[in-house]
Amino acid sequence: MKKVSLLAILLVLPLLLVAKTVTIYHTSDTHGFFYPKKGQGGFAALAAVLKSGPQDYLLLDSGDFANGTIETKNSKGAKAVELMNAVGYDATTIGNHEFDFKEPQVMPLLKKIQFAILAANFIEADTLKRPDFVLPYKIFTRNGVKIAVIGLANHNPTNPATKYTFAKPLETLEFVLAEVEKEHPQVVVVIVHDALRDDKHGTQSYVGDIGKKYKDKVQVVLGGHAHKIVQNEKINGVLFVESGCHLQNVSKITVTLDDKTDKFVKAESELIPLVVAKTGEDKKIAELANSLREPGVDEVVGVIEEPLLKKAPVASHKDSPLDNWIADLGRAYSKADVFIHNLGGTRVDMKAGEVTKRDLIDIHPFDNTITQVTVNGRFLKRFVKTNLVPKNLYAYSGLAVTYKVNKKGKVKDLHIWVNQKPLKNRQKYTIATNTYIANGGSEGYLFKQIPASQKKLLGTKNIRDLMEDGLRQGDVVPAPTGRVVEL
Repeated sequence: MKKVSLLAILLVLPLLLVAKTVTIYHTSDTHGFFYPKKGQGGFAALAAVLKSGPQDYLLLDSGDFANGTIETKNSKGAKAVELMNAVGYDATTIGNHEFDFKEPQVMPLLKKIQFAILAANFIEADTLKRPDFVLPYKIFTRNGVKIAVIGLANHNPTNPATKYTFAKPLETLEFVLAEVEKEHPQVVVVIVHDALRDDKHGTQSYVGDIGKKYKDKVQVVLGGHAHKIVQNEKINGVLFVESGCHLQNVSKITVTLDDKTDKFVKAESELIPLVVAKTGEDKKIAELANSLREPGVDEVVGVIEEPLLKKAPVASHKDSPLDNWIADLGRAYSKADVFIHNLGGTRVDMKAGEVTKRDLIDIHPFDNTITQVTVNGRFLKRFVKTNLVPKNLYAYSGLAVTYKVNKKGKVKDLHIWVNQKPLKNRQKYTIATNTYIANGGSEGYLFKQIPASQKKLLGTKNIRDLMEDGLRQGDVVPAPTGRVVEL
């Protein structure tokens, strides 16, 4: 009898110890990368992972799905939405690149989405209300667990927004949390198109303050924008997760609740690399993705023996082999004293082996041509100095700079050379850059000081055309770094 009782206890005990869990999957900054790269990534691999795990899950995205590849560019984001609809996303927020095709295209694109668009801080400028189809939050029930998902859009769109504006995220979140609490959710998730640490854009992020201010009110924060991977990082018990970019990985968040009280216990994350050899691919989604391929972009335009990387091999060097190579191509084309290339325009490395037109689009998806302008040394010095901290934002050809950073984070001991000669404040220099920067876009805001009449367009070739020309000429080698050096 004792043996039977003991056996019964042993059989029942695991059931008593099993807590209730719910699964959340997260992606961000997919940027139109529909297909595997070197055997990793893509929507078909993501769909395969979703099928292989718990089926009562939430699939969330933190934005920047609209642009980044030829498929998204030519369809103005519509092909990305078609795939996301097919995969079965539950919600997304609005990233800065959802404005890549300018403001009039934003609403037609968002209206194609068949899942929730969550952006509590995204409002119409004239009415100060959210558009009808944009929600501040949505309540989901998964595996018997009531989950509130709140969305916060990125407030710095890639193109000017006049019809729409963005409320302050933390103030907005506090207001929405008060509304959400009335719904009595067991778990609160915030999806944001911002990062815990945003050294990619050199800006101070508010995201960590969610954990500092809203302990016990928010359990999980899912971020993006900086293309970083963050797993199992917690502030005051709030879990922060970022899933990288280009659909190379998906984060799986497991939320555990107490069986007896149904209250939140913990949340943990796991990064799942979308390696096709391990995950497989969902046949239906693979067929759809392949039907959306743009013709002609998989043509090989060159072969390189060594990869051209976006990162310098030396910590003190703040330029990169790939960006310097692009800057050199720009200076040769423009014949300017200095060519300026914004690091943010270069999206991914150029890997060794065959390079296709698609690869070049992935590296630089923008169609900006080249603009030249004449400035004095004082403007050039100010431009360089302004863009060195908190991180360098540019690569240069024809210009070299050394500098130090003091304890207050300010530049000191700045030295600049143009074509190996010290920069002179009153001397005139011809500088060239892409039209986006030359017209004052984003980090190129200082160019707004220069009248449009003084800006000269140089032909019809864009950055991608210059890279293709360089590859077709052959013998591409990584450009040396050390043009921008922090001492």
